Amino acid sequence: MCGIAGNYGGIESDTAERMLKRLVHRGPDGEGSVEAAGNWLGHRRLSIVDVEGGKQPLKTKSGDLFLVGNGEIYNHEEIREALPEDRLDTHSDNEVALHLFDLRGPDAFSELRGMYAFIIAGEDGRFAAARDPVGIKPLYWARRDGHVRFASELGAYDEDWQPDAEAFPPGHYWTPEDGLVCFATAVPHDKEDLEQFEGPSEPGAPIPDGILERVREQLIETVEGQMMGDVPVGVFLSGGLDSSLIAAIAARWCEKHDETLKTFAVGLEDSPDLKAARAVAEHLGTEHHESIYTAEDALRVLPEVVRVIENFDPSLVRSAVPNYILAEFTAQYVKVVLTGEGADEIFAGYEYLEEFETEEDLHNELVRTIEGLHNLNLQRGDRVTMAHSLEARVPFLELDMIELGLSLPAGWKLAGEDQPEKRLLRQAFDGWLPEDFLWRKKAQFGDGSGAVTVLQEKMEESVTEEEFERERNEVEPPLRTREEVAYYRIFREYLGEVRPEQTVGRFATA
Repeated sequence: MCGIAGNYGGIESDTAERMLKRLVHRGPDGEGSVEAAGNWLGHRRLSIVDVEGGKQPLKTKSGDLFLVGNGEIYNHEEIREALPEDRLDTHSDNEVALHLFDLRGPDAFSELRGMYAFIIAGEDGRFAAARDPVGIKPLYWARRDGHVRFASELGAYDEDWQPDAEAFPPGHYWTPEDGLVCFATAVPHDKEDLEQFEGPSEPGAPIPDGILERVREQLIETVEGQMMGDVPVGVFLSGGLDSSLIAAIAARWCEKHDETLKTFAVGLEDSPDLKAARAVAEHLGTEHHESIYTAEDALRVLPEVVRVIENFDPSLVRSAVPNYILAEFTAQYVKVVLTGEGADEIFAGYEYLEEFETEEDLHNELVRTIEGLHNLNLQRGDRVTMAHSLEARVPFLELDMIELGLSLPAGWKLAGEDQPEKRLLRQAFDGWLPEDFLWRKKAQFGDGSGAVTVLQEKMEESVTEEEFERERNEVEPPLRTREEVAYYRIFREYLGEVRPEQTVGRFATA
């Protein structure tokens, strides 16, 4: 997990230096840069895989093609076995992307499984930038007068370039020759491309044991695959279903490897999340750590949180505040954590989804939310963790897990009066957790950790009704509440005036 920057078409050295300096928090373990054919690549490193030998920019043996990357490629060992033995110099997972590009061009990026953003430049003028299909790892780009500039965060850009910067689309690569090209998607756009499972799918209909086993085995395989690395991996444990299942699987993996899983929770004293996480951790036998914060703590970090997540949506900010405090605390113990992000989008965990009455409508809404995650919860999750040099991995959002989840009849996910949300996922892991944990009703993270009331009341008090009416139309669509106006003021002070495409991540379901 790192911070990357790059420029096609040349860049002044002091500008390049400033961009990397603004990304130090994403990679405190080292810095590297290279110029190739007038183009520039820069890297800030958080060392996780091949700690000793994985310094970036990575390069081919010929020394004429370079890569800077951010994220993890989980199937790198499999790809390594298919590459010529004499090509690889390091054990870095990112190196396989460099050689795939060198051997087969940018379309070969479709073979990668993981979360990543990278930029490649060669002495022969070759250049490419790419982002993973889900958009788990961030990448922004700005185009001006034949120059194309890339960075992991908006804040890396100089003030005069920030108005031109926007999110690089997930599942795409860019080259000077072909422009922007889609090489993979988070979900198939044609439902017929998904494997289809048959069976009764009305609300309450029995779910076949074979389906439950398939879901269980896929999540186990995914979590175990994401335990990779040369440093310890922990789990953010909210006490809810999703993080508890991730922790249960990771704890079993650790036990097999004579290790003890570290879990981390945050909340106001006596908050529901904190109590639930404590009980789950005790049941699983983890080394559990808690961060108890106060209302004053939440308000103190709020301005920095808005700047860090580069967003002013109230739901996103509220959930980001406890996540920020949790990440700061967790970084004292580990460099990598697994989270339960994505389960609600795949298995219909949000309360508003109970309003959908047909399978088709529910399926379409799940697809929409998954495709929009890169501008919402994933942006929050990346920024609050990387602000403290902590890598967050999201097992539910690995492509194989998404494809399996969306191939299941949506009727098995429809919730109602007698059908709790995520029934399918709960039944798949029957016996893995005590019944009261397994069937605990979902609470939004900001609610369960106690942040919502604290932030909402104080921020609304800071904006009068007159100020709200005067300022709400400064962006499109208009700001909705006095609370949102308060967050936007902080955002505007940091990044200046924004364009609509830079605020796509509003209206969060976080």
